[in-house]
Amino acid sequence: MNALMRIDPRGMILPVGLIIVAEAAARLTNLQSDALAPPSDILLSGIKALADGSMLYATWQTLANAFAGLAIGFSLGMALGILMGLFRPLNRLLEVTVEVLRPIPSVALLPVALLVYGFGHRMEFSIVAFATLWPALILTRSAIAGIEPRLLEVSRALQLSLGARIFKIVIPAALPRIFVALRLAVGISLIVAVTVEVTTNPMGLGYKMMEASQGLQPGLALAYLVWVGMLGWAVNGIMVLAQKHLFGAAANVEARL
Repeated sequence: MNALMRIDPRGMILPVGLIIVAEAAARLTNLQSDALAPPSDILLSGIKALADGSMLYATWQTLANAFAGLAIGFSLGMALGILMGLFRPLNRLLEVTVEVLRPIPSVALLPVALLVYGFGHRMEFSIVAFATLWPALILTRSAIAGIEPRLLEVSRALQLSLGARIFKIVIPAALPRIFVALRLAVGISLIVAVTVEVTTNPMGLGYKMMEASQGLQPGLALAYLVWVGMLGWAVNGIMVLAQKHLFGAAANVEARL
């Protein structure tokens, strides 16, 4: 966890300075706003929401939906990416379909998902699954294409079955790049989950943020916004630590791809 918390103090100068300026400006102008609040009010509102458990419960709802959708979408995307990377005829067959569906914004499917599932967890993680499927598919297919061809020739010479070829040769060789795809998909899953909650689904951090805003509680709404940012930073930090622990020096190379 030390690496996660290793922050260059110089990087804190700007945010701390902005907080001080914002607090001073709010106090000097006697800020009265339905959309803005002094940093001190944001902090106090956040502490109160944490103390009464409402922020923690909303966090659990958002993370549960985000990671359930991520598990479904990434698994399907990785499986399709492996098959499309290994079998060129299948890649050519599905290429047009993938390129037509991939640009569709995930939130554009909200009306359909709402009709099928109604409000709740299933509606939200179905949208997250759709959003995370594409980076998993595209980057996994690219990772398979980058495997040393001689490894695949060896697997064919050994007459390995398709399953043995995938689990003994393909996945180990492509895993560092697949993990980069997972890091990207984790971030997307959180963004999409919060977006769905803001726009449609009455649960989670996004909904609590909108509820506070509509209730003319700007301090609380901004506290939820700051909390979402901190949550995303923490999750990304954990993923970076896992990547370095699993792949060592190779993690730095793959992260720049």
